[in-house]
Amino acid sequence: MSRLGIAVIGIGPGSLPHFKSLQDLADRVEVRWVAARGPERLAAVTEYPTTTDVAAAIADPTVGAVLVLTPPAAHLAVAELAFAAGKHVLMEKPLELSTASARALVAGGRAAGVRLGVVLQHRFRDAGVALRDLLTSGRLGRVEAASVAVPWWRPQRYYDEPGRGTLARDGGGVLLTQAIHTLNLFQSLVGVRAVVAAQVRTTGLHQMETEDYASALLELGNGAPGSLLATTANYPGRAESIDVIGSLGSARLEGASVRAEFLDGSRFEHVSTEGTGGGANIMDFPHDAHRAVLADFLDAIAAGRDPQVTGEDALATHELIDTILAKGRAA
Repeated sequence: MSRLGIAVIGIGPGSLPHFKSLQDLADRVEVRWVAARGPERLAAVTEYPTTTDVAAAIADPTVGAVLVLTPPAAHLAVAELAFAAGKHVLMEKPLELSTASARALVAGGRAAGVRLGVVLQHRFRDAGVALRDLLTSGRLGRVEAASVAVPWWRPQRYYDEPGRGTLARDGGGVLLTQAIHTLNLFQSLVGVRAVVAAQVRTTGLHQMETEDYASALLELGNGAPGSLLATTANYPGRAESIDVIGSLGSARLEGASVRAEFLDGSRFEHVSTEGTGGGANIMDFPHDAHRAVLADFLDAIAAGRDPQVTGEDALATHELIDTILAKGRAA
């Protein structure tokens, strides 16, 4: 099997699980370039060719796909270079700073006829896959209610880093930067068709521009009630969770584990002690799900299909976040 040439654009602390995944899949993918605007970030890269010329790295004819790991403010510009060159794109979340730019990015990928995948890796974690199987198999019956919670913690020093928690760098607060992963998984499992009410705040625990607390009452895809809580002010941070109440039983996903109990007395359990990055150590998680995202992206290119997490999937979560923020700020 010939290896796909890839250019990695952007490098920072969040790139570590991506580079581990690229190493694991070295029989399928070859890193042709690691590119960043600032040479200081590239100094630590020793195993791959590096360049500060992002456009040249993308235009390289040996490059078939681009992995975009830059801050979100640069996503659209980098993606447009890739689309113009006919290159497939795997994009870190969020798609862009604003939903308008995110829409333009997704439309650009479709118009170029290339594959656009988004790194929302919770969709590939074993617990999320197991909960999806419980729902699609009908074991839980009809969804009667569901809730999602991301009770995380970030110390003030996290937000003291230049740009953290600002609209100019991150595009948003806890919803767009942290909770987007679990919220996207929640949407994919039970659907969300309306935001009934919301509260959005910046608590006294942080000095930052954007929100560190959000809650909402939701209407799920089938009309059942739902709720959301997301914060980075819950010291010392607890694992994110999704609870589903079904007509035949209930299930709870918490971190990397899922448990279900059914009205007939039977049970299901998938237990893991893996970290999920909910506390001060934001990289406290394995890279298995990132590797699965990359493997699916490579499979999609080879098969001529969409990746499991498409630009449209991510865009739906952006739009939901916008609605929660608008309702919460108007309250």
